[in-house]
Amino acid sequence: MKQRIYDSRAQQVVDFAPREPGRVGMYVCGPTVQSAPHIGHLRSALVYDQMRRWFQATGHDVTLIRNVTDIDDKILDNARIAQGEGSSEQWWALAYRVEREFTAAYDALGVLAPTYEPRATANIREMIELIERLIERGHAYRAADGTASVYFDTASWPDYGALTRQRREQMEDAADSANAREKRNPQDFALWKAHREHEPESASWPSPWGRGRPGWHIECSAMATRYLGAEFDIHGGGLDLRFPHHENELAQSSAAGHPFARHWIHNGLVNTGGQKMSKSLGNSLFAADLLAAARPIVLRYFLGSAHYRSVLEFSENSLAEAAAAFERIEGFLERAREALRDPSLNQVQVAEDGRSATSSTMYGSDTRTFGHAEVPEAFADAMRDDFAIPQALAVLHDTVRAGNTALDAGDDEAASARAAEVEAMLDVLGINPLDPAWRSSGDDEAGAARAALEALVTGFIVDRADARKNKDFAASDAIRDRLLAAGIALEDGPNGTRWSIV
Repeated sequence: MKQRIYDSRAQQVVDFAPREPGRVGMYVCGPTVQSAPHIGHLRSALVYDQMRRWFQATGHDVTLIRNVTDIDDKILDNARIAQGEGSSEQWWALAYRVEREFTAAYDALGVLAPTYEPRATANIREMIELIERLIERGHAYRAADGTASVYFDTASWPDYGALTRQRREQMEDAADSANAREKRNPQDFALWKAHREHEPESASWPSPWGRGRPGWHIECSAMATRYLGAEFDIHGGGLDLRFPHHENELAQSSAAGHPFARHWIHNGLVNTGGQKMSKSLGNSLFAADLLAAARPIVLRYFLGSAHYRSVLEFSENSLAEAAAAFERIEGFLERAREALRDPSLNQVQVAEDGRSATSSTMYGSDTRTFGHAEVPEAFADAMRDDFAIPQALAVLHDTVRAGNTALDAGDDEAASARAAEVEAMLDVLGINPLDPAWRSSGDDEAGAARAALEALVTGFIVDRADARKNKDFAASDAIRDRLLAAGIALEDGPNGTRWSIV
């Protein structure tokens, strides 16, 4: 089965073949760092992380560029409002602080770092060059009032509206802060914005037309082509970016003579309480609150559980339901590890001084005990079918049930095979609780609990060894009985004392 994706421009599912075999180039619209990240930002980043991981799992070398818009009307406005309330934070400091909040949220969710993450302010030269090219080709013009502003001439480009299949005269007017008298047509949009008196000098750059700053849309066209070339495989972003942002990107890039993105992909939005999430409705769910309300790995499971093109419905029960579903997966892996544990594991040797000499447990650094396995074909088919995550998760849970059935029947070979398949699928989805990345991130509460249990049990075993050495068998038996009452059995052997959960 070939890889299939829904191309927003074609408005249908199409076969996907990379421009260069074995290599995939992806550009994803990153955040405008004006305020704290919310659930919509997390979902969008996670969607493209899942795609990237699948491409990598199928042998592709992926270059993923995710930009940061760190100069924008909203950033300047928010900084000005905060300064009016007594803050000394400059616009660029606000942008950097918020950018770090986004990075921390992405990291907490296990979103892989992009190949490169360019900032708009670091690519001004490339934007100016692209604007000059558009002027030379007759697709852009300076403002009618002689200011430094430059606009894209939508009437000069017959294909304007190709992405969203709209006629220009039916489109909304471009939402530029500039006076409408500067433009030839209401739909024309700013490529370069002249510096305004109320804006800080630091938020402007010299250009052939005068000091100013780039418009929003030109940023992504310049950065995408700088880091991926004039033509690349996939351009992604949230559904709310289709118009005007991506429509304008496509128009100005094509008018400049660039083939640009072969495929456009858009992820669905998030609803809360049956309503589209928005600041105006006051129903935004911020990343920090979500990460405090659930284990990050569970939050990732939830955010990645719906089909990427569908609306993700969030309710007060969403995270609890996701936690229950994920715990069934963890429970099977834990049960399988317990049943299939090597006899040498969970064994403690006590040195002559009464201290623990070695402690090799099932929670050690090498947690991949089930061996390498390919994902089930049904899982692969779901991922090839436009990244059908709900169907892929159904295969995952079916495999968990099959593994539990094998354990019930005492079929260790089948249980081990199913556990290996489960791990392989979890690796692709980025939610393998046995992955050291989750344990080191501090997310895995279960892992922390296991580590604490290991330390406690090892301490009891050392105390028991001391008691036996001093021939205090009553104390030794009391420790053994106390552990057994807590569900932990001890077994003495020639290589030390082994413990297990009963």
